Amino acid sequence: MKLIEKTGVIASVVLISGLLINGMPEKKQTEKAEVKKEFPFPDKIDFAGELAPLQIADVRERLDRELLTNANLHATTQLIIKRANRVFPVMEPILKKYGVPDDFKYLAVIESGLVNAVSPAGARGIWQFMPETGKERGLEVNDIVDERYHLEKSTEAACKYLLDAKAKFGSWTLAAASYNGGFGGVNKQITFQGVDNYYDLLLTEETSRYVFRILALKEIMQNPALYNFDLMKEELYPVIPTKPVAVTASIPDLAVFAKEQGINYKVLKIHNPWLRDRKLTVAPGKTYIMEIPTKGY
Repeated sequence: MKLIEKTGVIASVVLISGLLINGMPEKKQTEKAEVKKEFPFPDKIDFAGELAPLQIADVRERLDRELLTNANLHATTQLIIKRANRVFPVMEPILKKYGVPDDFKYLAVIESGLVNAVSPAGARGIWQFMPETGKERGLEVNDIVDERYHLEKSTEAACKYLLDAKAKFGSWTLAAASYNGGFGGVNKQITFQGVDNYYDLLLTEETSRYVFRILALKEIMQNPALYNFDLMKEELYPVIPTKPVAVTASIPDLAVFAKEQGINYKVLKIHNPWLRDRKLTVAPGKTYIMEIPTKGY
């Protein structure tokens, strides 16, 4: 009798296990199959109006790599899309003013993720200028003021660089590549290899990926839903209204100055990250413009 009972229990367990193994996982697999979404590959794509030759196998595969990588870096890419809602409105009119294609805002995306990043080599800010390069393009860089952190001024400096690069290389794509590989580095390879098209050049690993990363972020950010980035408008970081305050005299204590403006030191530095010290020294005849949030945040 006990043996029969045990056998019955075993049979029941086997039967239940069979249902669990053969039933539920199969249902889950079906559900997963229903929600699975393949990332689309664009029929064509361009940078600043210059088409990428996707008919070339290695070009297509290099773009595919960057699309898959950035589409699957979900948190990172999602944060970039949120930040862009605040940063792009500042960049876009400056790019337009200088006659630099709007696509170059995506260069800033891959340089810094649209934050004031600091590289191990010493590059700073959203546009990642090295100290000397920044100074060459008109930025003030010292221990008190570092305009590499000034979004408007660093965007203007980037435009000046890119216009020079376009004049030198004849294409916006090579101008973008030179932002990473340098004038000398790109020109050296053009001379050696005897080709003057970015997609035909064999460059360093980083510079070879550089334009493809720009293209991938452009594609994803222009078509976020296609790549499973379904963000609501209210999830994007809003533009915070500010008022300009002209400063023509030195400020010995920026924390005191901030309180006089109805904010605190933290908020002052968030909106004016180019201030690098606790004080601001203003030379005779010099004027700095600070952005003060009108709602105190």
